[in-house]
Amino acid sequence: MIDPAPEVPSKTHPKTKARGGDSRREALLDAAAAMFAAKGYDGTTIRNIAGAVGMLPGSMYYHFKSKEDLLLAVYRKGVARFEAAIAEALGETFGEPWQAIEAACLAHLSILLDGGDYARIVSPEFVRSFPPLMLPVLNAERDRYEHHFEKLIAALPLDPQTDRWLFKVALFGSLNWSQTWYRKGRYTPSDIAAAFIAMLRAKSA
Repeated sequence: MIDPAPEVPSKTHPKTKARGGDSRREALLDAAAAMFAAKGYDGTTIRNIAGAVGMLPGSMYYHFKSKEDLLLAVYRKGVARFEAAIAEALGETFGEPWQAIEAACLAHLSILLDGGDYARIVSPEFVRSFPPLMLPVLNAERDRYEHHFEKLIAALPLDPQTDRWLFKVALFGSLNWSQTWYRKGRYTPSDIAAAFIAMLRAKSA
């Protein structure tokens, strides 16, 4: 009986290629986030972003169809960071409504105030500088994120006369505005989250 020929290793490695493609995509996202945050959307070119990761401009289109597609991917990655932080924080609250909303606020502030590129990209003030045609899609992503807070607010034992939508607007206005005045040292994100919730809780009791 003739022994079967040994299997010849393939010269291609699909999994390795996939991992390599993923890493290149992530590198493009990080470079785009940094440049959009520093130069703005209009001041950033595909050539700038591709050059930052040692890639030819045309090669970027293998990963993203357009500059707008890249911006949307950056924005979604930024939102995903907020969502992951909130999910982790809520896992430690044991379902108590006020504790849960404060934990979510702290998670939001911790990402927002860390000074990172993705945090700046998703901030409302920065989003206003993006192409108007993109705003409906970006606003839909924002609304999907805010729905996490809407569910937490719905569980709060508020006075029946309290408008929960306005409660959400006041809360997000306070949280997001902190990005303009916050400086490390005087307050921590935990201090700010606790103070905001204490004030809203008192007003809605």
